[in-house]
Amino acid sequence: MTPQELLEVYRLGFFPMAKSRDDDAFDIVAPLTRALLPIENFHVPKRLKRTISKVPFDVRFDTAFEKVILACADTPRSHETNTWINDHIISLFIKLHQMGIAHSVECWTRDTVLVGGLYGLTLGSTFCGESMFSHTTDASKIALVHLVTRLKAKGFKLLDSQFRNPHLDQFGLYEIPQDDYVAKMQDGLDNIVAF
Repeated sequence: MTPQELLEVYRLGFFPMAKSRDDDAFDIVAPLTRALLPIENFHVPKRLKRTISKVPFDVRFDTAFEKVILACADTPRSHETNTWINDHIISLFIKLHQMGIAHSVECWTRDTVLVGGLYGLTLGSTFCGESMFSHTTDASKIALVHLVTRLKAKGFKLLDSQFRNPHLDQFGLYEIPQDDYVAKMQDGLDNIVAF
């Protein structure tokens, strides 16, 4: 699959997932319901607001995309033993990043250690969030807050998080039927928003 073919998969409302980090191939997935995070009414819990106010990290955009996607691929969630990001997906997304379509948000310590972040891609006025990682408490959450702030300022309309994840419920996660997501996403394809 080429990066252009993968973009077409996303435009149809699907996305890739490997069965494991070491899988040689990946499946194309379309869930029955789509999980989204609100951009306008994104909820930041009080405790996290207090942490953010202390400015614990230097938050950057697109300065270490390859490091972020590799960290996401190599850092399973606490209740899992593997990730769905294999070498083929990594290669395609690095090319999409080089094309200016895939992006990363990174949390760095003061001594320039990457401790958390996330990545995804833009489709018109939709940001498709793919994966996040955290090696330090709250690092991925702070990356997410900074992402939403940027998406709101730039005029993005949808933040796709694919599947419901209890970790994201605290931010106002909601679900809509897959067909509704596809219609909303495709409505915004011609509205090219710069990340």
